[in-house]
Amino acid sequence: MGGKGNGPSRQGSGGIAPSTPSRAAQSAGGSAKRGAKGQAPGKSQGIPPAVANRMARRVGLATGIPTLLGMATFIVSYVVVSRGLLDIPPVATLLTSGAFFLLGLVGLSYGVLSASWEDNPGTLLGLEQIGVNIGRLRSSFKRPPAAS
Repeated sequence: MGGKGNGPSRQGSGGIAPSTPSRAAQSAGGSAKRGAKGQAPGKSQGIPPAVANRMARRVGLATGIPTLLGMATFIVSYVVVSRGLLDIPPVATLLTSGAFFLLGLVGLSYGVLSASWEDNPGTLLGLEQIGVNIGRLRSSFKRPPAAS
């Protein structure tokens, strides 16, 4: 199955590797080396790792559980109908699983918006953080672009 370009000449060109800035970016007066607001290269304004982990846990739970329930709906419906326990119309199965998948989609937004950006993790559900984070999101769209 050796097609074109699968030999040693392509070694190291696939996968996820850190990219190096182009010559044009390097010669642009060093602006590629500075982050937003003239910060040093190691100081980015990204999401802090503690907050990202908090978001990932919340998103995993808020989307994972409804998604599993949506898939389980098909299995449970099949078992119940095939054993003759109940006569479930296919539309009911479809609507139930669709509702669980929609709940999982809502859970994606909830997981991101309910995570605390403070040092302390906040409450278990994070309901008090949703209003704060929606306000931050809205204000980020209202700000004028940063001057370079």
